[in-house]
Amino acid sequence: MTAAIVANRAGDLWTEISAALPLGTASREVGRDLDRSHRDRSATGRADDPVTAELLRMLGWVALRAAAGDSADDASRIDRIALTERLKAALDAVQAVEMVAFARSQVAEQRRHDLDPAKVGRGIADQIALACKVSSTEGARRLRTARDLCLDLPGVFALLTNGDISGWTARLITGELAHLDRPTRRHVDTRLTDSQRVGGSLADASPRTASARARRLAYAADPAAAVNRCRTARNDQRVTLRPAPDTMSLLTGLLPVEAGVACLAALDRHATRPRAAGDHRSRGQIMADTLIERITGQATATDVPVEVQILMPLASLLDPDQPIPGELGDHGPLPAPLIRDILSDTHARTWWRRVFTRPTDHGQLIIGLDRRRRRFTGSIADLIRIRDRHCRDPHCDAPIRHLDHLIRHADGGSAHHDNGRGVCERHNYVRELPGWTVRLHDPTNHTIRTTTPTGHSYLSRPPEPP
Repeated sequence: MTAAIVANRAGDLWTEISAALPLGTASREVGRDLDRSHRDRSATGRADDPVTAELLRMLGWVALRAAAGDSADDASRIDRIALTERLKAALDAVQAVEMVAFARSQVAEQRRHDLDPAKVGRGIADQIALACKVSSTEGARRLRTARDLCLDLPGVFALLTNGDISGWTARLITGELAHLDRPTRRHVDTRLTDSQRVGGSLADASPRTASARARRLAYAADPAAAVNRCRTARNDQRVTLRPAPDTMSLLTGLLPVEAGVACLAALDRHATRPRAAGDHRSRGQIMADTLIERITGQATATDVPVEVQILMPLASLLDPDQPIPGELGDHGPLPAPLIRDILSDTHARTWWRRVFTRPTDHGQLIIGLDRRRRRFTGSIADLIRIRDRHCRDPHCDAPIRHLDHLIRHADGGSAHHDNGRGVCERHNYVRELPGWTVRLHDPTNHTIRTTTPTGHSYLSRPPEPP
């Protein structure tokens, strides 16, 4: 099948399927989007692969099927739900095979180019992450899972291929067996997928039950490795923050189990006295306020110092009727009335700094900021951090650790903010590998184009300020 034939087939996909299905307005919109994406895909010159062409057709049919609807009875709909769940699992297996084959090919390619042996393998998970529209950390996790499934866990992989277990269950199982050597892992796989074993078939187990079963078998197969894994995990203590709905956040501590139990018990004991004295707050509220006060040293939980980079249009700050929201760091949009409450209710010191923007085709772009700020360390660096907020590589929400020159300083790149981007440590190093390029694609809205060794390109723009 030639590239020209595939391009024509992709272009005809919408016409062909629309003639076979009763389509409404939503379906037509889906069809137009698919048609456009297929044309873009074909234009890259890689659509001559017959598997890619068939997957494009499947994707088109599934998307149009979702938008079309019909008058099936409820029993048929349940059958469809069950079958689509099995299909999702089978596609996870297909994707795992492609990931492993891609990784093998890339390693061979890197070795042919005499890449430093210490760097062989770098950038592979990052390309997978870009293709899957996930972070590089998640891409690396998916690649590890795929490798273990395809190479060491044939029984679990067969269940996934048949749709008997979900991709999530397979991921939990591979995580429980990751510390074992390959022969031991295959032995556990045989025992785990034995349908006659006590506890029933793995296909009938819940994800949690399947994970616990794998953990028990792993411990029985190699107790020393299990103990060593637990001891190693204690060196991975950390605290993370993630946004939650309704302007809340999740502060999470990964702690040794005894430390976590002790922390919760101390907060719970402290909450008992105020409640007994008539405090109107719930036990959970008292525990949360106590955590804030003890960590920050504040007298009360509401005394949050507003040195947290709240971005807010001046009109929204001054006019209570303005509906435009502001933004708090990486958390995202906050309602303007809530920001005004934060600024007015805190008893801590507050600092103000003006941020200048300009209009672009896609909204607003931060281009400058006031120099008046406490502990000011460089306006250009601060501007880039405020503009980008998190790693500028597509689909990566990691905190900014490095400020990267788009055109390297050694190549004559300037220190102007247009030539800079905020990135995590991993993506700053990945771009130095052979075949990777990062360029400013559109300076009017600071769109950056990242091109990988396979020739795929991905665009990213900074978050629009409020």
